Order: sequence, then C-alpha cells, then structure tokens
Amino acid sequence: MNKKMRANLLLLLAAMLWGASFVSQVSGMEHVGPITFQGIRLMCAAIVLVPVVLIMNKGKGPLFAPEKKEENKKTLFGGICCGIALLVAGLLQQFGCVFTTAGKAAFITTLYVVVVPILSLFLRKKVRPIMWLCVVLGVSGLYLLAMPNGFGSVSKGDFFVMLCAIAFAVHIMVCDHFVAKYDGVKLSFIQFLTAGILGCILMLIFETPNLDDIFACALPILYAGCISGGAGYTLQIVAQRDAEPTVASLLLSLESVFGVVFGALLLHEVMSGREIIGCCTIFAAVIISNLPEKQVKLKDVY
Repeated sequence: MNKKMRANLLLLLAAMLWGASFVSQVSGMEHVGPITFQGIRLMCAAIVLVPVVLIMNKGKGPLFAPEKKEENKKTLFGGICCGIALLVAGLLQQFGCVFTTAGKAAFITTLYVVVVPILSLFLRKKVRPIMWLCVVLGVSGLYLLAMPNGFGSVSKGDFFVMLCAIAFAVHIMVCDHFVAKYDGVKLSFIQFLTAGILGCILMLIFETPNLDDIFACALPILYAGCISGGAGYTLQIVAQRDAEPTVASLLLSLESVFGVVFGALLLHEVMSGREIIGCCTIFAAVIISNLPEKQVKLKDVY
C-alpha cells in the first residue's frame, strides 16, 4: 500500500470517528448536562494529545524552550484564543444535540465550510466566485433540512447547531491566523486544554454534576473525547502529511454522512424525504467548496 492510499484510508477513518461522535453526544444527554459533557470531553481530548505532542516534538528540543520566551507567550495566547472559540462552538453544538438528531446536527454543522468565506469578506479577503453557489446550495439545503414550515419554523436544537456552524467558522479563522505563525501541534494541545479547563469551570457554576451520572455517561464521553477528539485529530495530522489537500478535505467532509449513518444504525433515527434532499444539497455545497480552482492561490482565499 503506497503512502497516499494509506493516508486516504486514515482520513476516511478520522471522518468515521468524527461522524460517530454525534451519536455519543446525543446519547450522552440522557445522563449529564451539555456543559458537563463538553467540559469533560475536551479535557479528555487534551490528555490524549499529550503523547501526540511529545512524539511530534521529538528531536526538536524542549517543548517550550526558555530562550523562546516571547514565542512561547504568543503560542500560549494563540492557543487560548483558539480554545475559547472551540469551547463556544462545542457548547452550542452540545446544546443543539439535546433537542435535535445526530444526523441533522452532523449536516448542519458542516455548513461552517460555507460560512467561512462569508465571514472572510469582513477581513477583506478574496472569495472564489464558486463559493456563492455553495452559499445558495447551503441555505437551500438548510431550508429543506431544518425549516419544514418556512424560515420561522426552526426548532430549538437546529437553531443552536446553526449558531454552532457560525462559531466553528470563527474557530477555523482564528486557528488559521495563529497556525500560520506558530507550531500547530502545540496550539492544538493548548486549545483543547483551555477549552477543557474553562468547560469544567462552567460546569461547576451552571450545572450540578455528580459522579454517578458521569460514570453512567462514561462511554459516550470517553468516545467523544479520547477517540473522536484525541485519536481523530492524531489520524488527521498524521495522514495529511502524505495526502493531497483537496482529497483530504473531501474525505473529511464525509463526517456528516457518517453522522447520519450511525444515527440511523445506533439511535434508529429516520429522516423524511425532504430532510434527505436537504442533506444531499448541503453535502453538494461542501463538496463543491472543496474543489480546487485553477490559477487561484489557496492561501489568499477560502
């Protein structure tokens, strides 16, 4: 098996792990509150990433070398900013999972791909013309999937996940800003640790978690944190070394499809014909947005 094929299989596995995470997020709400789930989940992901960071940094000297004090401060600041954005997005998604299905949450979340270029206009960045077609497809798909009786008929859960898609778009743009300047692996660890610590603090303030409920929810939390978060991220960074960027994006976008599949298999979720068409339309928008365009500098556009 050549390197590209192996990388593609690893990316497909990462997408599958992420898609199945929506099932764990929905099922976990039977035992604990959304803040508790996300706080512990993100902390678990940070712990799992410790060996990943150490392995990726092997041979490069101390993780935070004393002589690079200024760079360390900026990396820490960047990681904290990314972590705050990640926590906000994760909490909105988790609140949405209380009231909606895993499949719908998976597809609505992927709309962040369409939201990013819209937000980039405020930063005066160029946007490929094809992205406006993706915006139209994304809105059309969202209408079919989440608005059965018009624009005023959005359910509470779907609304939270829509906000989550916007928050994830902001998170991506914040990460993009700092990753271009500092070590991406260190930033990722700091962001998960920041999000986990803040999530656990909010958990103690706004919810009343108890150990019995947390242990009852252990499997969904550990899956979402260790497998989907830690292992999924590790697979992504390892595979993207040898994968073509366009192929990688397309394979990872299958996360939404896996979310629907696992929702149907494990939670017995059923979608109407209208909702299935909506999912297909959103997926088309995601696929088109990831297609390369000739004579376009990818670093200048989304």
